[in-house]
Amino acid sequence: MNDTTAAAARTTFSSKALTDFTVAALAACGLLPADAQSVGEAMVEADLTGVETHGVARLPQYVPWLRGGTINPRANITLAERGPATAVVDGDNGMGHLVMTYAARTAAELARESGVAWVGSRRSNHAGAGGIYAAMLLEHDMIGIYAAASSANHMAVWGGAEPLLGTNPIAVAIPAGDEPPVVLDIATSLSSFGVIRKHQLEGKSIPEGWMVSRADGSPITDPGRAGEGTLLPIGGHKGSGLAMIIGMLAGPLNRAAFGRDVQDAAGSRDQQTNTGQFIIAVDPKRFLPMADFKAEIDRHVRDLRGSARLPGVEAIRIPGGERQRQRRERTERGVSLPAALVKQLDNVASQLGIEPLKR
Repeated sequence: MNDTTAAAARTTFSSKALTDFTVAALAACGLLPADAQSVGEAMVEADLTGVETHGVARLPQYVPWLRGGTINPRANITLAERGPATAVVDGDNGMGHLVMTYAARTAAELARESGVAWVGSRRSNHAGAGGIYAAMLLEHDMIGIYAAASSANHMAVWGGAEPLLGTNPIAVAIPAGDEPPVVLDIATSLSSFGVIRKHQLEGKSIPEGWMVSRADGSPITDPGRAGEGTLLPIGGHKGSGLAMIIGMLAGPLNRAAFGRDVQDAAGSRDQQTNTGQFIIAVDPKRFLPMADFKAEIDRHVRDLRGSARLPGVEAIRIPGGERQRQRRERTERGVSLPAALVKQLDNVASQLGIEPLKR
């Protein structure tokens, strides 16, 4: 299948249909109704905001982990440590979406009292799109910063051939006034591994320069060969260093996994991944009146967006603007899924004995 044919073979579903199906699937895997609803909404939120690699596309991956005991469907998420402005969440090997939602709420509560909060997690799992949790702080008129030591290693340290680093993402959400909130959500690799999976699902090649062979450093463009390679970092040695720092702060600081200690759930079902994440909440009102802060963010967003463009550039994008546009459009028109993913979701429905995704 060529790239054009793959792109055309898609079906559109409403956000309600996607949420209902995802919640039903998670409940069939043993999650309590409220937990299934929370995770389902977080997964579909990723699809609505354009992060398709971390939305319902992950369901065929999560289902065997939940059914096989790799992830605890009835996790008892608790605070292992708590101080005036810090906390550590013990996820009890539960769904990362639940762990980080709990962590974000805790961060907002602490920052309300202290002005700033740092909440780490351990014994967590893959949590989907990091921007979702950073953006949760926007509801409290706070700045949110999320980062994670990925639950699998797909990147080598700069100059290395052994994958000992994750694509360790970082997401930042800054409230604005009339402009969309500024929301940046990036991996520290040139591509997340979810995008590699998406290319394989859609029959597309990997752009040259994203991944190299561990054996000889030659480019890998066939997503089916991803297991032979390592992803390259953003900005060369700078991205590698950033991935390392994020991993150390999300891993060892929380007594979570990092480096050789990382257990990829896809490769080992008898050990917990012990994924570590952290979220920081900052209350701008401790620095200046909130209205003044939002007005300043608006002013700078407009200034940057309206700045002179290089030849051939149609528009300057500010992180968060496209996210808001896609969410509005996809909420109204639905989310388009590739045929290969729809087939996988139909298989999930058959395995779980639930109604298939409604067209």
